[in-house]
Amino acid sequence: MGKWVVNSKSSWMQALSVNPWFGSVPLAERRAMLAASDVLPLRPGEMLFRKGDNGGGFFAVLSGALKVSTLGEDGREGILSVLEAGIWFGETSHFDGQARPHDVTAVEETEVLVIAPAAFARLMRRNAFAYAMAVLMSVRTRALYGLVEDSMLRTTSTRVARRLLALTHGDATMAPDARASVAVSQEALAMMLGITRQTLSKELKVMARAGVLSLGYGRIEVLSLADLELCAALA
Repeated sequence: MGKWVVNSKSSWMQALSVNPWFGSVPLAERRAMLAASDVLPLRPGEMLFRKGDNGGGFFAVLSGALKVSTLGEDGREGILSVLEAGIWFGETSHFDGQARPHDVTAVEETEVLVIAPAAFARLMRRNAFAYAMAVLMSVRTRALYGLVEDSMLRTTSTRVARRLLALTHGDATMAPDARASVAVSQEALAMMLGITRQTLSKELKVMARAGVLSLGYGRIEVLSLADLELCAALA
């Protein structure tokens, strides 16, 4: 694994603390995590790991973005999540000893922090870190149940609004402050929702006509966060 240290660890702390989970971890544990980390640069399209790979570390996105995806039986890609700066991921395989369940690929120039398996095991012997990991797993579980609830009980229009709202907060990052611009293509957003590109386009055009958002190339601009929140709250 290559090492590309271009930033100080104090800047790592600042970049990663936009994530509410990492920001809530005691400072001593955050420092221990960063002390155990190496930096891995990824080019656009380069895979961090593939579905079926074993081990490989506990990761954080320092800069750039990654997509979590899988392939269907017909070869079509399904994008499950977008991982942006601040998000930690990859812990599950350390706990259950199973292979990686998804592909993770850089969508732009990206830097990833890597905590190697042996270092992760040492950190797990620290009570405060182990408790923080339990909290992280609880956050993951809540998010998963939320997606299942959306797919079972909510209309397509509400699902689109809810996923867009999540993306304004960095999707898996869930930063407290929403942003007005979401860098996502309609094709990628349709994959995340498991709907056709045509169905998504219809829903987005309805919101665009209502002044909730505007559509650009590979980007969606949120014109009224309050209205998007209202759309996301509708059952």
